[in-house]
Amino acid sequence: MIFLDTSAFYALADRVDQNHARAKTMFQGLLAAGEDLLTHNYVLVESMALIQHRLGLAAALKFAKDSEAFEIEWVDHDVHREAVRLLARSGRRISFVDQVSFLVMRRRDVDAALAFDNDFESAGFHLYEG
Repeated sequence: MIFLDTSAFYALADRVDQNHARAKTMFQGLLAAGEDLLTHNYVLVESMALIQHRLGLAAALKFAKDSEAFEIEWVDHDVHREAVRLLARSGRRISFVDQVSFLVMRRRDVDAALAFDNDFESAGFHLYEG
């Protein structure tokens, strides 16, 4: 199972993003291999808002439809509260959504993420390289 991050979703959606071609190749490889793909609803909200803001409503709606193909972990109150606690304790600038991602990945025993965000490696996860 591979975790999908906002940075990967945005790179896939924006053809002029510096990581677009790489993200597309890696994502197609994951699909061809039949790999299970996981994200959570906070990543979906963050991605959809970013895509809508930068690429427009049509792109955001396409993303919303396409995201139905992924396994989505719905963040509950306990995970949300723990992510807030970790955010408050962190001495580094790690986003709240990334804090949630790390908790979800640990809870689901996922060790790799399709992401263009080094915070995943700093948190002890591997970045999927294809």
